[in-house]
Amino acid sequence: MSEAPPPAGAFVAGPLLLGVRHHGPGSARAVRAALDAAAPAVVLIEGPPEADPLIPLAGDPGLRPPVALLAHAVDEPGRSAFWPMAEFSPEWVAIRWAVERGVPARFIDLPATHSLAWEEETGDGASGEEGGEGGEGDAAEQARVDPLAALAEAAGYDDPERWWEDAVEHRGPGRSEPFAPFAALEDAMGALRERYGDGGRPRDLVREAYMRLQIRAARREFGDEVAVVCGAWHVPALRAKATVTADRALLKGLPKLKTDLTWVPWTHRRLARSSGYGAGIDSPGWYAHLFRAPDRPVERWLTKVAGLLREEDRIVSSAHVIEAVRLADTLAVMRGRPLAGLTETTDAVRAVLCEGSDVPLSLVYDRLVVGDVLGEVPESAPAVPLQRDLAREQRRLRLKPEALERELELDLRKDTDAARGRLLHRLRLLGVGWGEPARSRGSTGTFRETWRLRWEPELSVRIAEAGVWGTTVLGAATARAEADAVGARTLADVTALAERCLLAGLPDALPVVMRVLADRAALDADVSHLAQALPALVRSLRYGDVRGTDTGALADVAAALAERVFIGLPPACTTLDTDAAQEMRGHVDAVHGAVGLLAETLTGHDGLRPRWRAVLRTLSRRDTVPGLLRGRAVRLLLDDGVLEAEDVARLMGLALSPGTPPGDAAAWVEGFVGGGGGGLLLVHDERLLGLVDAWLTSVPADAFTDVLPLLRRTFSAYEPGVRRTLGELVRRGPGGAAGAAGHPATSSGFAPEPDAGRADAVLPVLRLLLGLAPEQPRSTDDDLAGVGA
Repeated sequence: MSEAPPPAGAFVAGPLLLGVRHHGPGSARAVRAALDAAAPAVVLIEGPPEADPLIPLAGDPGLRPPVALLAHAVDEPGRSAFWPMAEFSPEWVAIRWAVERGVPARFIDLPATHSLAWEEETGDGASGEEGGEGGEGDAAEQARVDPLAALAEAAGYDDPERWWEDAVEHRGPGRSEPFAPFAALEDAMGALRERYGDGGRPRDLVREAYMRLQIRAARREFGDEVAVVCGAWHVPALRAKATVTADRALLKGLPKLKTDLTWVPWTHRRLARSSGYGAGIDSPGWYAHLFRAPDRPVERWLTKVAGLLREEDRIVSSAHVIEAVRLADTLAVMRGRPLAGLTETTDAVRAVLCEGSDVPLSLVYDRLVVGDVLGEVPESAPAVPLQRDLAREQRRLRLKPEALERELELDLRKDTDAARGRLLHRLRLLGVGWGEPARSRGSTGTFRETWRLRWEPELSVRIAEAGVWGTTVLGAATARAEADAVGARTLADVTALAERCLLAGLPDALPVVMRVLADRAALDADVSHLAQALPALVRSLRYGDVRGTDTGALADVAAALAERVFIGLPPACTTLDTDAAQEMRGHVDAVHGAVGLLAETLTGHDGLRPRWRAVLRTLSRRDTVPGLLRGRAVRLLLDDGVLEAEDVARLMGLALSPGTPPGDAAAWVEGFVGGGGGGLLLVHDERLLGLVDAWLTSVPADAFTDVLPLLRRTFSAYEPGVRRTLGELVRRGPGGAAGAAGHPATSSGFAPEPDAGRADAVLPVLRLLLGLAPEQPRSTDDDLAGVGA
């Protein structure tokens, strides 16, 4: 700590009030210079006083900005507020200055115990410091005066950010007059407050009363050598004469909540957001550069941009950088600016380094102007037990939180990857969306999972909220799953929860979930609910092999649920309107896929598939069932190989007979050839195509406009190549589309029956693809069986 006495003028007017712009690098440099010159006995900082015990952690190398103070209500963790700080935040600079020199530092803003309770009563959102001159970021206070905008307008600027850059950021703190910038800013804010009063910030009057009381207490303890770092808007109010009685009267009767505070990691990207938990800083990466650069900030910035573009394989030379610097400086002179700012450097980057393209410029903005910097918090920082357990799991599984979104491919056959998957699923169950499932590339097997990971600061709040369920991720997820099962509204919700429990590896929660599932399934008589629930159960049964989870408890419930669907589906499919038939078609498709998987998964339930096929036969022949479902049932039976082509042609002929209303016939066609593979079915079987074509040409003109939307919806879903082939086949006319006596005419590339000789010629190539030795004696059936496996 320096022993040099402070300059005579530092505290002559009372406490040294350093009015700043939150997250302003120019303000941060000026604060550091003023504190070095004044050497105060204590530093008071705008922030929640409950965080005073956390200030010494700023000296821990493990606490690296951007970070934020998180305050949350103990009994309601979702009620929270943040106070973000970057390395270029004046508050962080003041904290670091005090910690490095052993000078006491304290927060003096309204305690979080009052501010959070006040939000509960007034209905305001969680605030924290989110930019502006000391405001708390209430989105509801739209009428608030923006001090920067008012000062910029008075100076003849139409852009407050550009005015602030010119007035503060691009003018280093004076060596001989370190307090002059703050005196000028105090005068400006005083004039604004004389004109606008509290500026639409009624809560500021209470906050400023509390800050005045804290300043008085510090002066009694430390004398006049008190430095205060706060939003510039508050400085005139803190300098004003007010009695202790009046200030205490403003604070009387404030609501209270029990709160906890800690440090949490923050990100530059979150600082750049002007809503939610953001700080409203458009360019945190640029601000960080201005704060770090010892000299020549423009040259250093453009060199950094050139390095990024070279990493992306763009041709950028030293000559490009030199020319960009010249252009930025020229633009600054032409625009009357003391130094090239972000606008000028961006224009120079676009014109010179990006050759006029905004595509690489967007990369520069995302990576450098904003950036993906994620702060770090040491283990010694206070945290809820659940957060500590999550941190241990992250270290054990080598899953480091990162601000930059990345994809994580997991092979569930590996123990570490399986454990990572379980952790991410448990967090999702708890509402902590660190990872989002994504479609796996290059594999459709159940042993692979793909996740998109991105750590957002507000996840710290979600973890605090989830702490009410337990002290470990496993225990909290188990308790949450049990509670969700009891409170689930529908049978489908319970089956989906059972699936999530298996994905998350929660064996202790499964008995509760299964008991609720069995009770709901026994009482629910709605077949659509049962059909909606069955696929999730069947998917859950598949996880037993890959994840090593015991799914025996699901088997009996799934089989019983399938039987109830078989019994109730035919009556439920009668006398349905168009919308209900479309919804039921989705249920039929889902049950069809589920029954196939169920029959393969469960031993001793071989009769499920025949029972389901009998249900489909019933649906295909019952006149009271809508044509959409009858056609779909025929198609599913054909795909399963139960119906021969002749049987299908006969059923289609009946459905498309002149006695069938055109609307019903069109619905039957939609059910039969709609969905995947329907177009190829017509391409390969010209007999069916001929029936559809003959029916379509016979539809009366007055009914054609009614059936056209259905047909258009069906055929427009086909691939372009399939539509083109169908058009060519239909263009041949009835004689080309269907042969005499109902026998299909062959077309180019197709034959009436499979050509075994041509198929055998493919086997040597298949052996090479499968890695089988050509000389290995294998029969044709063995080879084909291997291909099917």
